Amino acid sequence: MPFFQELMESSSYVPYLRAHLQQIAASVSTASCGASGDADDAECRDEGAALGLKMVAVASILVSGAAGVAIPLVGRHCRGRGSPSTGGAFVLAKAFAAGVILATGFVHMLHDADEALTDPCLPDVPWRRFPFPGFVAMLAALATLVVDFVGTHMYERKHRADEAGGASASSASESAHEETAALLEDGAIVASAGDVIARDGGGGHNNKDPMHIVGMRAHAAAHRHSHAHGEGPCDGGAVHDGHGHDHRHGHDDEEPSQARHVVVAQILELGIVSHSVIIGLSLGVSQSPCTIKPLIAALSFHQFFEGFALGGCISEAHFKNFSALMMAFFFAITTPAGITVGAGVASFYNPNSPRALVVEGILDSMSAGILIYMALVDLIAADFLSKRMSCNPRLQVGSYIALFFGAMAMASLAIWA
Repeated sequence: MPFFQELMESSSYVPYLRAHLQQIAASVSTASCGASGDADDAECRDEGAALGLKMVAVASILVSGAAGVAIPLVGRHCRGRGSPSTGGAFVLAKAFAAGVILATGFVHMLHDADEALTDPCLPDVPWRRFPFPGFVAMLAALATLVVDFVGTHMYERKHRADEAGGASASSASESAHEETAALLEDGAIVASAGDVIARDGGGGHNNKDPMHIVGMRAHAAAHRHSHAHGEGPCDGGAVHDGHGHDHRHGHDDEEPSQARHVVVAQILELGIVSHSVIIGLSLGVSQSPCTIKPLIAALSFHQFFEGFALGGCISEAHFKNFSALMMAFFFAITTPAGITVGAGVASFYNPNSPRALVVEGILDSMSAGILIYMALVDLIAADFLSKRMSCNPRLQVGSYIALFFGAMAMASLAIWA
């Protein structure tokens, strides 16, 4: 032990190591740093009035979030569960939601993360020597890419296994039924052809061989089936029947799979909920009515737009009714629950402590990376680069307008929240 102690004391790295350990200890401290914002809050501090406003905020944000997430789900229920989600109104709503999610990541979450991790309460090293908000957001986006790929792959494999198990039970009876129908049809054709030959005296130059007639019928059927493959690039690779079902012929990669919609909805909710907890806690621990009043309206619109975006993704994933209801319920109560918890711990929780700032900054950075990736890759690129969008100029222009309007509407809320 004395040998190692002398070695450590003689090492030139010990002062640097000791300094870094002190900086880390300062970063996780729970003591208040006496930020300038505390003086502003003290001028308008009223715990009784603040508690009443928090209750109003809980009710308002709960109703706004529930209404936002319910609109797309109720719309899907009214359209019918089996109807296609490719109508013009649905595409415009999805473009608006993509703009909302993109602005939430860039304008709200990334800004809040940068503000928290560059606060004067935190030591200069390492928090202001390195751009941690952007770095953590980049790592979160890359991690989302991996989770998106692996989750989609696993869900598709499980879905194919379930379909194969269910199809094997009925394949024998279906194939037997198809063979019987084909034999009956061919027998009718051959019998009809035999009658024609008998009437013509059993010979002649213009007589048709029965098998030749069967071959003509098969060729005509094959020609009708393959006619859709000769369509132009903007004619679409799917035939929609009157019941809203898609009959695709070799173009399954044009639309995202059902598994991808499920994974997108789940990851998107994860990113939104993590931010909702932070903003709920921030409002709940505040004792200043001057701070809470403008936040009530701003956060109500904030939750409505986010709920609308999330509800559109849940609707497109076609979850079962109970699963969709649970996802919508979990989103709607997250911010009100955060406000309630914040109000309960306001007496001993210090949002201006270094530890709270570090946790808030890292969570907001992660949420920003997740939502930016989801907006650009799974919402915007998936729709705006599709054949359906490029072959419909009116839908394309309308979608761009909805996208920019959603982004600007959400970004403008940063003035108040």
